[in-house]
Amino acid sequence: MEWLWSGWRLGQPDGLGSDGLPHANLKPQPGLSLFETIERSGLPDEQTYILKRWDNTFAILNVYPYNPGHVMVLPLDAVPSITDLSDLVFHELWASVRQMTEIVKNVYLPAGLNVGVNEGLAGGGSQRDHLHVHVVPRWSSDTNFMSTVSDARILPETLRSSWERLRAACPNEVD
Repeated sequence: MEWLWSGWRLGQPDGLGSDGLPHANLKPQPGLSLFETIERSGLPDEQTYILKRWDNTFAILNVYPYNPGHVMVLPLDAVPSITDLSDLVFHELWASVRQMTEIVKNVYLPAGLNVGVNEGLAGGGSQRDHLHVHVVPRWSSDTNFMSTVSDARILPETLRSSWERLRAACPNEVD
């Protein structure tokens, strides 16, 4: 068996996103997950890349995206498993995922999407203490394989540009 390595995630300098530009480089505060720390930091959304907030959930741009427009939707309060969500938060989470899916489709016009949850150690989640749903636009000829075969990322726009495009498409009101 041949092993593939995704070392590009570890080689990122502190405070820089995958596009090499600064972003809010926060460490989890005691008793909080990384995503709770980011959401509650009080920093401007353009620094944290938060796209939208609802009553119990929020959407944020992934700072290490697989493709431009890679969004994560999360409950405000960290839980490790989908089975730990209350019915209210569960339903809002999936309604929020649906809305962000529509926004990503409208902004990026992808040929398809990956929507999913990586739960637990074996599930591949890098932030296992805070459940999050990935919404990743995909194209028939995208170059997602480049990370594993040549230690390179192909992102045709900066994270800030992705955030600006998606944020502009988000409704302003809290749903």
